[in-house]
This record gives sequence, C-alpha cells and structure tokens, in this order.
Amino acid sequence: MTDLSHNANLDAPDSSLNVLIIGYVWPEPNSSAAGRRMIDLISVFKRRGARLTFASAAQRSEHSVDLSEMGVNAVDIVLNCASFDEFVSGLQPDIVLFDRFFTEEQFGWRIERSCESALRILDTEDLHCLRHARHQALKQGRDVQRSDLYSELAQREIAAIWRCDLSLIISEYELVLLQNTYGVAADILHYLPLLSTLNDEDVATWSGFDRREHCVVIGNFRHAPNWDAVQYLRTAIWPKIRQSLPKVECHIYGAYPPPKAQQLHNDKLGFLIKGWAKSAAEVVGCARLCLAPLRFGAGQKGKLLEAMECGTPSVTSDIGAEGMGGDMPWSGAVVGGLPPYSDAFADQFAAAAIQLYQSANDWQIAQFAGKNLIASRFDRDVYLPLFEQRVDLLLSRLESHRQSHFNSIMLRHQTLKSHQYMSQWIEAKTRLAAIDTDVL
Repeated sequence: MTDLSHNANLDAPDSSLNVLIIGYVWPEPNSSAAGRRMIDLISVFKRRGARLTFASAAQRSEHSVDLSEMGVNAVDIVLNCASFDEFVSGLQPDIVLFDRFFTEEQFGWRIERSCESALRILDTEDLHCLRHARHQALKQGRDVQRSDLYSELAQREIAAIWRCDLSLIISEYELVLLQNTYGVAADILHYLPLLSTLNDEDVATWSGFDRREHCVVIGNFRHAPNWDAVQYLRTAIWPKIRQSLPKVECHIYGAYPPPKAQQLHNDKLGFLIKGWAKSAAEVVGCARLCLAPLRFGAGQKGKLLEAMECGTPSVTSDIGAEGMGGDMPWSGAVVGGLPPYSDAFADQFAAAAIQLYQSANDWQIAQFAGKNLIASRFDRDVYLPLFEQRVDLLLSRLESHRQSHFNSIMLRHQTLKSHQYMSQWIEAKTRLAAIDTDVL
C-alpha cells in the first residue's frame, strides 16, 4: 500500500541536494497511478533529506495532495512566461525532474539556459506515443502497424527522452521498444516500475472469497483508456456476465466522471456509476473481482496493482497486464491473443470473469498469485535504492555521460531553440494582446 508516512524516513540525509520537480499536474495519489508514482518519486528525494520544490502550471483540484505536509515547497508557475527564468535562476537546482515529456518541451530550454549543469530526469509515466498508436488502430478496427509508432507524437516524445540525461521507464515492454524500435541508448533509460509496500500484516487483513461480493472497476475517467474500457464493458461484456450472474453488480469508481458517464448507470442491469472513491483500497478490498477490459494503453496499470494489494483478483486484457506479470502467474485471468475490438474478446473476457467469480479455489489461487507478483516485481525497497544509486552515479559523472551521446547534444541544440522561439513568440503575443486591451 502507498504510505505517505514512509516518505519521512530519511535513510541517507543529504540536505545539500536541491531538487526541482516540474509537474504536468498536481499529484492526486487517490485518483490516478500517475499521482501515486509522483509521490513515490518525491519520497526518493525526501529520504535523502533533499530540499524539494514542486512546481506546476496546472490548476489545483480538490483531490490534490497537500505537498506542504510532506515538507515540499509548492510553487505555481506560468507557461510561456519569463517569470519561470527568474524563478529557476534563483533556485539553481541540482536535479530537475520533468513529469511527462510535455513539461520537458515547455521548460527544458529554460532549464538549459538558466541551470545547464542540473541533472535532467524525465519520468515518462508511460509511452504516450505507444498509447496513441494503439488508440488509432483500435478506432480503425485493425492491429497496430510499425508506421503507427512513427507518428509526430512519437518524434516529439523520443526527442524529449534523448534531451534528458535519464528517463524513467515504467514497463519492461516499453524499455525494449525504446531500444529496438527507436534506437534509444540503454544508458539513458532506467526501469522503475510502480512500487508497493505490501507486507504480511496487510495480507492478514484481506477478506476471503465468501466475505466478498460484486465486481469493481476503478480508474480516472480523464484517462482515455479507462473511459473506453467502461463503455466497452457496459455494452459488450457486462450484459453477458449479468446473464449468468443475475445478482452480481458492477461498481464503477473514478475521479472526474463526465456527464455522459451517468447515462451508463443502470440499476436494473446492476451497472452502477459511483464516482470518485475517497479510499480506493476500501472499495476494491470489498469486491470479489476487479474488471479492467483495457483495449489500448501503455505503461503499468495502477488499478491492477491496487487490486493485488487488496487481495482482489482481476480480469484484464493482455494490454492491461503488459509489463506487470512478467513470466509469473497472473492474479486472476488475462484475456489475450484476440483483437480487442472482436466479439471473441468480449466473449472470452465475460467467460473468464464468470468462472473466477464462482470458483473459490481458482479465486484463492489468484489472490495469492498477486501477493507473489508484488514481492517479486513491485517491491519498493528493491527498486527505490537502485534508482538512488543511478542518480548518484550520474551526478558524479554528468559531463562525461553527456559527451558520450551526440544525439542528445544535437537535439538539445536544435529542438530546444525551436521551443524557445515558439514560447517567446507566444509570450510576446500575450503581452501585445494585454496592451491592446488596456488601450481599449
């Protein structure tokens, strides 16, 4: 389970280290896997006793975590504005961590100009270009082609990876894809999966098969793969499950449900839109099954790790389980080898859910397969120290690391200039518009 109090454990104090995180959004660990991951990254530097600043141009929401409680300085910044230059010049961070490649595009050139010697780390979250390629193929009812992976979005994302000193990759599948398809150098990539602190005391609190009922779906509605999965579940899969299990309900939880989500709510069918869950662990821990019929996407799925942490077996697609299970037994069932737009996929998904929901023996085996998966592949105490060691190594030899990659030097020189000129043009245009308004 994610435990914010763990962040206060300063294993290796280093109060001289000054870290800036530029967030795409303000962290919401109870709303998304991205929010949970950001808290984990913050905890790496907090363990070191580093001075940490989190800055974002996004609007804060009611679900945003209070970073001040974690000893993090929170700063609002503005896109396409020279005020950021003054801010970062005064801060002079040793490390800058970009949250997704969009923030690197927006602020990377300013970091280059104001604090060139800072170690630049990109947390990709997942490969947006891979998710986009799969989405386009799904909409056209076909398999992903190599040309889908060479989109303009891919060119932007891979360029951002090259411009950074290190990029954090959440999925082994994506690690291989970056090296074999895009030719990215292995030594500017670092595998850092989702992390868990599940222990035997947590496992002892799990409810058994007979004390659980119904199915649960959880995920931020603003994330396109989640919204597609909910709609697909409602129209193509849930009616099949409900026909065999007429008393079973499906409870849909997630932050930011759009108004049209309520149109899917159907009491008669037992398909119930619940909205945001204050405690995801509580609602997932009461369910017998977690359903995640993801038809496109990338990275690792926080909802499926959360299900394993709650001892709740899951039924998902091969895309849902991608980069998570490795060669170990899944905590439930994975429906793969079928096009995600086919009737056969919906049939097999429903059949797998029905079987697992009714079989106490299969369910118990799946529950403890999740425990084994977490211990083997998501142990916080294994992966955070490896990341810390990688950061220390780069800090000690940053210049030689950069000099060994001409692609990085070239892209920082060429593309950061274009981002600079575009940003400055937008800033000038905004100022002129403000002047015109004052004159009028």
